[in-house]
Amino acid sequence: MVQRLTEFDTIAAISTPLGEGGISIVRVSGEDAVAIVNRLFKGKDLEKVPSHTINYGHIVDPATGQVIDEVMASVMLAPKTFTKEDIVEINCHGGIVVTNDILQLLLANGARMADPGEFTKRAFVNGRIDLTQAESVMDIIRAKTDKARQVAVKQLSGGLLTEIRALRQEILDVLANVEVNIDYPEYDEEEVTAQKLLACAETVSGKIDRLLKTAQEGQILRNGLKTAIVGRPNVGKSSLLNYLTQSDKAIVTDVAGTTRDTLEEFVSVKGVPLELIDTAGIHHTEDQVEKIGVERSKKAIAQADLILLLLDGSQELTEEDRQLLDLTAGKKRIIVLNKTDLGQQLSAAEIAKESGSEVISTSIMMKENLDQLEALIKKLFFKGIENSNDQVLVTNQRQAGLLAKAKQQLADVASGLEDGMPVDLVQIDFTGAWESLGEITGDSAPDELINDLFSQFCLGK
Repeated sequence: MVQRLTEFDTIAAISTPLGEGGISIVRVSGEDAVAIVNRLFKGKDLEKVPSHTINYGHIVDPATGQVIDEVMASVMLAPKTFTKEDIVEINCHGGIVVTNDILQLLLANGARMADPGEFTKRAFVNGRIDLTQAESVMDIIRAKTDKARQVAVKQLSGGLLTEIRALRQEILDVLANVEVNIDYPEYDEEEVTAQKLLACAETVSGKIDRLLKTAQEGQILRNGLKTAIVGRPNVGKSSLLNYLTQSDKAIVTDVAGTTRDTLEEFVSVKGVPLELIDTAGIHHTEDQVEKIGVERSKKAIAQADLILLLLDGSQELTEEDRQLLDLTAGKKRIIVLNKTDLGQQLSAAEIAKESGSEVISTSIMMKENLDQLEALIKKLFFKGIENSNDQVLVTNQRQAGLLAKAKQQLADVASGLEDGMPVDLVQIDFTGAWESLGEITGDSAPDELINDLFSQFCLGK
C-alpha cells in the first residue's frame, strides 16, 4: 500500500527543455519553497505577496550580490497547487547558462534536486491525482496527434478513475455482504450470498471487458502504430513515405535500390499516429551493404503492427513480390497497387481474393486514391471509437494488464461457485479483483510500482 505523506523536503528542477528560447521555468515545491526563493529574489517580499500572483524582480546571488537575471516569480500557496504544496515558479530568460545558474543557487540555499517525475509523484501522494491521471500527464506531453491529446486530457480529468472506482465500489458492496454472512450466518443463506457474488462477478467482468476492448486503440494513440512500407526495389516506397510525411525525407529516383537502409518518421494519418518505416527493397543481392538493408527490412516487417505492401500494378507479379506476400501473410496489411498511371497488369480484385487483404489501386506520383489509403488505415485499427469524445480509453499496458488480471480473478470466482466452493474461499479471488483494480488508480498499488512509474517521467515534471 502507498503511504500517504504530507511532509517533504523542498525540491527544485528546470521544467522547460534546456536550450535557447524565450523563457525557461525553474520550479520549486515544498514547505520552504517561498522562503528559499525569497533569499534570491529582489523586488518584493515573496513571503508577503498574495497566493497565485506573478511578481517582477531579479534573482541575485546572495553571496556576491551579482544579478543573475531579470525574472517573474509566480507564488502559489498550498493546497491549491499541482503538488498541494507551496510552489514558486521562476520565469527567467531562456538560456542554458542562466537557467542552470538559478537552479544551482536554489540548491545552494536549501532546495534539493528533484528526482524524475517527483512533482507529479507528490501530487499523487498528497491525493491531488491518482495513477491514471499521473500517467495522463506524460501522455499529454508525448501526444503526437490531437486525438491522443484529447484522450489524455479526458484521463487527466478523471475519466478512467471514475470508471474504475465505480467497479471497485460494486465489488466492495458485495464483499461487505459476504462479511456479514460469514460473521452472522443467520442474516443470509449462503446460497443467496453466492448468487450475489456470481451476479456481481459477471456484471463487473462485462464492464471490464468493454474497457479492455479499447486497449488496442488507446495504446496506438499513446505509442503510435509501427508501420513498415515494404516492397521490391523501385515500386514507390520512398514516394509513399514522402507523401505521408509531406516532405522529401527519402531519395526518389528511377534507379532501383536507392534506399539501402530503413528510414523512420512519425506522422499523423487521419488522427492515427504512425511510426513509418521505409524499408530497403527486399530482393536477392550480392552487395554486402544491400544485404544488411534487406535483413533490417525483414526485421522491421516482423516487428510492425501494420504492413503497407507495395506492388507495381503495371507489371505482372514477380517471384520477389510473391515472397513478400508470403513473408507478410498473417500480419495486418494493406496491399497498394501502385503506378496506375502506367496501365494495370494486376487486378485489385484478384489480389484481394488471393491474399485476403485490403487492396488499394493508386498512382502515388499522381496522388490518386491516397485519401482512401489513409481512411483504410484508420478503419483497420479504430472501430468507430475515434468519433466518440466521451469514450474512456485504456491507454497503456499496465492498465490493460491489471484489468485482464481482475477479469481472470472474477472468472475464478464464477468457476469456484459453480464447483460448489464455500463462499469464504471464493471471496479471496473476489477481493483480489478489487485490489487489482485498485492498482490501476494507485489505491492499492505497492511502493515498488509507484517508484518505477514515476521514474519514467522527465525532470521537472
